[in-house]
Amino acid sequence: MTSKQRMLAALNGTMPDRLPVTTHHLMPYFLEKTLDGMSEQAFFDEFGIDAITWTVPHKPKPGSSDYPDPLQGKLGFLESHRVANDSWRIFEKDETTSDRKFTRFRFVTPGGDLTMVLEDRGYTAWVAEPVIKNKRDIDLIGAYATTPNCNVDEVNRIAAEFGERGLVRGHICCSDIYGQPGCWQDACCMVGTERMIMEANDDPVWVHELLQMLQRRKLGFIQSLAGAHYDILELGGGDASASVISPRMFDRFVAPYDKPLIDAAHAAGQRIVYHLCGKIMPMLERVVEMGADAVETLTPVGMGADCNLASAHARIAGRACMIGGFDQLHFFTGCDEQTTRAEVRRCFEEAGGGGRFILCPSDHFFEAEPKLLRAFADEAAKCTY
Repeated sequence: MTSKQRMLAALNGTMPDRLPVTTHHLMPYFLEKTLDGMSEQAFFDEFGIDAITWTVPHKPKPGSSDYPDPLQGKLGFLESHRVANDSWRIFEKDETTSDRKFTRFRFVTPGGDLTMVLEDRGYTAWVAEPVIKNKRDIDLIGAYATTPNCNVDEVNRIAAEFGERGLVRGHICCSDIYGQPGCWQDACCMVGTERMIMEANDDPVWVHELLQMLQRRKLGFIQSLAGAHYDILELGGGDASASVISPRMFDRFVAPYDKPLIDAAHAAGQRIVYHLCGKIMPMLERVVEMGADAVETLTPVGMGADCNLASAHARIAGRACMIGGFDQLHFFTGCDEQTTRAEVRRCFEEAGGGGRFILCPSDHFFEAEPKLLRAFADEAAKCTY
């Protein structure tokens, strides 16, 4: 099988020839620091890992007054080309200090301005100042924020060029500048996670209003996906894991907003992987019942989460593909090759039965020893069905 055929077999519930093995994202920081700036596709070739390529090209909605944002600079990691119009313009200002890189973004609308700040430490970036500070800030976002469409022609060009090398991945659109594919998770980026949890208890009406607004935008994007040759699209994010919220909150504020997105994606001919980095075991069946085709990242106890692969497999085997499960913290650094190989074999024995398992690090990794990456991929290739 080719890498694409192998991973699609796992996603579709048919039997691959052997254990598929891939990554989630390849962080530019890791490629620069450890591999002298090696390209992503050269990485997959070098280490014998089943390849993926990420692409998230956006375009203005046809017939609208929207246009590609002329003020956007160089695209960041997985950033899409923003869609602007005369009522939704985004300006950025460098506010870097002597030892910390900050960028302030100003959203200019007819009803007033909004601001947010990102901090970038080189290995990754995060929200230092959320865009929603006052509750009625959401009125400006609801009234003026644009809804991007998928650039289907560009997705299909990339998919044709990538061919049988591996999977073409993307994600449901996030809020401009910085966000997450899931509705609750996107809101947490815009408001702040702790405040979202408190508001969900103190002012659930406002929280539902915000989530409905984000859902409408994401549904608009999903409706433009028909005909796009994606293999799988990501929904979700870590703020809905059991490390952050309770199952009861998931049932009230996550599933009701993300399940319709999954249904709409299926109607558009797309597969969905639901991403929960963090504790997942209390949410596992909930994600499957939402209709997700696959679930990730299955982060193990050794990385501070709770996934037991054998138990997870017993609970959802045959109902969704499992992606992840590998402890990159302890088995990509600081051990010998045989220890890494043993961990690969353990993952296969616990979750490989039936073929609906793709071995993958549990989300991003920033450090890895090349010899252990080789052992990781080579041992997976020996896990045959």
